[in-house]
Amino acid sequence: MKLRLFQVDAFARELFHGNPAAVVPLEKWLPDAVLQAIAAENALSETAFFVPDGEGYHLRWLTPSEEVTFCGHATLASAHVLLRELRARSGEVHFRALCGNLLVREAGDLLAMDAPNWEPSEIDPPRQLLDALGKRPRQVLAARDYFCIFDSEEDVQTLSPDMARLASLDRLGVIVTAPGNTADFVSRFFAPRVGVPEDPVTGSAHSSLTPYWAKRLGKTKLRALQLSKRGGEIFCELRSDRVITAGHAVKYLEGEIEIPG
Repeated sequence: MKLRLFQVDAFARELFHGNPAAVVPLEKWLPDAVLQAIAAENALSETAFFVPDGEGYHLRWLTPSEEVTFCGHATLASAHVLLRELRARSGEVHFRALCGNLLVREAGDLLAMDAPNWEPSEIDPPRQLLDALGKRPRQVLAARDYFCIFDSEEDVQTLSPDMARLASLDRLGVIVTAPGNTADFVSRFFAPRVGVPEDPVTGSAHSSLTPYWAKRLGKTKLRALQLSKRGGEIFCELRSDRVITAGHAVKYLEGEIEIPG
């Protein structure tokens, strides 16, 4: 059986930046074990699969080791494939996913995703998290992920956490964030528990970052940078109980994969 595969750099203005995601369009679902094997073989932080579903698509995301409930950059990559490569829709695409309904619209040369609002709240941080970071944050919050606030961009940039300790924590990932030097805020994201030591750019993390920084800075539209080696630029907007996360996307490759039929 031959399947089409695209690889797209999301939240990037040009190739070799942002976060690469594999996108595999399907006519019907394959067994979960096959989907997981494809994601492991791709060895990217996420592989997205979608099938037609009414007027939209049912979308799923798999890391090399497991399925996740929401992935922002692979959603943007999937929308890029549908809107700009397959020309399946004009201007917008609707997805049904584990996290609920998602809408991605073209906004000039950006793709803007209507995503959940996961505002974090303060917690008593586990000792293991603080030990793993190696530098004590000013404050620790949590929603889906641990959310660690530092004083400066340099604090976030120079962190070198203990990945083995992070992998044993009870939440999917760890967001570290601070005010930016040239952006409203910066962040990094670590998720070794699901096979992603450091994610290059994490759209889903901005479902927590956006409401926090919108409230702290007193503004609803923000520009963010993720400080991974590849780097990424995210345009964020808080709209009541939703978060708009927008960015550029660039196709890196298009080809076929062959799996046992």
